Amino acid sequence: MLVKSKKVEEHVKDLEETFSVLRKYKLKLNPAKCAFGVQVGCFLGFMVTQRGIEANPLKIKAIINMKAPTCLNEVQRLIGSIAALSRFISKSAEKSLPFLKTLRKAKTFEWGTPFQLAFEELKAYLARLPLLLKPSPGETLYLCLSVAPQVVSFVLIREEKGKQLPIYYVSKVLNQAEGRYTPIEKMALALVVTARRLHPYFPSHSIGVKTNTPLKQTLGKPDTSGRLVK
Repeated sequence: MLVKSKKVEEHVKDLEETFSVLRKYKLKLNPAKCAFGVQVGCFLGFMVTQRGIEANPLKIKAIINMKAPTCLNEVQRLIGSIAALSRFISKSAEKSLPFLKTLRKAKTFEWGTPFQLAFEELKAYLARLPLLLKPSPGETLYLCLSVAPQVVSFVLIREEKGKQLPIYYVSKVLNQAEGRYTPIEKMALALVVTARRLHPYFPSHSIGVKTNTPLKQTLGKPDTSGRLVK
């Protein structure tokens, strides 16, 4: 459990409310495992700081120092490590796609130049991961959607002084059936994935969708049918 506040005065009040709820449900905390007044800490594998949420540097370092895989098990380990950091990685599924393709060749293992280049590009990206910011209560947030032949991706952002600041990245590799969807159907699928993954943000914020496809017009047509209706 984590209680985070912007100011000391607010923190005392937030702690009082938290302890009140714990007492109401007769829950107890172990004082030896509690820490108060901490400015930086690791929580659920992420680093929570005054600036926002950052990736655990140990997880980043593990991938950056990783040697090129020599077997399928090591490729699976790499993919798992990327998944653990996916909320910090723009289009993480797209960056994982070259490695996923090696797993599809179940009986053989090949690590050629394309895979090595993708591996090196991933390491370079991880060395400069963006900080994820916390939205202010009630502010309007925006979803930027992107579709590719085998991947759908999006990022939840806030806009401040003309800049787009990331809050959460999500990406999904499409299965064979989804890969045959039209671009507009893939965009609708991205919205479904978004609603499932980021539903905690929806009650407290208005969400705008930024896309270069006529998604609103298409979904609003009375004759819309098939997968788009589902």
